[in-house]
Amino acid sequence: MQENVKNINIDLLIPFENHPFKKRNGIENEELKESVKENGLLQPIIVRSFSAGTYEIISGHRRVEACKELGIQTVPAIVRDMTKDEAVIVMVDSNLQREHLLPSEKAFAYKMKLEAMKHQGKTSCQVGAKSRTDEQIAETVNDSARQVQRYIRLTHLIPELLKLVDEERIAFTPAVELSYLPENEQKMLAEEIEYTDATPSLSQAQRLRKFSEQGRLSIDTIFA
Repeated sequence: MQENVKNINIDLLIPFENHPFKKRNGIENEELKESVKENGLLQPIIVRSFSAGTYEIISGHRRVEACKELGIQTVPAIVRDMTKDEAVIVMVDSNLQREHLLPSEKAFAYKMKLEAMKHQGKTSCQVGAKSRTDEQIAETVNDSARQVQRYIRLTHLIPELLKLVDEERIAFTPAVELSYLPENEQKMLAEEIEYTDATPSLSQAQRLRKFSEQGRLSIDTIFA
């Protein structure tokens, strides 16, 4: 299908609400800016009409940021007519293809897509066997349905612990175990990690979760 490309003023572009993909600094960003400077935007961004003549960015946040930094005023865009749920799915899918995604980015992206797909499932009048939404997501990415669910578990971590996962100071599997601790216990743990400059191994994370489920987790247990 041939889609029309129109040039849109950069000031009319609004980032997608709560989009989970962080801005990249350093060499990745410099390479992108260099490419835009030399060749312009090789691929139009994708947007949908928003309020008062503005457009919501669905795919192309990093390219728009690079254009802003280079002082470029207009960008080529494909305007698509989409519902919020459709827009979430396209936004997530277009970004999941990228290399070097942080665990937190994948976690919130999978969660957003799962919720949008479930919502579509509820509102669609399609009847019949529907495969589970985590299985449908798994079909389009390199992770199994179980791994998709484990990534989504990371969204239950407090920001301080999730940051340590992104920094690779807490490994993925222990992080999944820690996501089952209630928020107040996660805060205690984050303070202890900062104080001792040590993070839990998988067996320690499993023990912390077990103590928590038994109602026996305290600052002393965490320290021990």
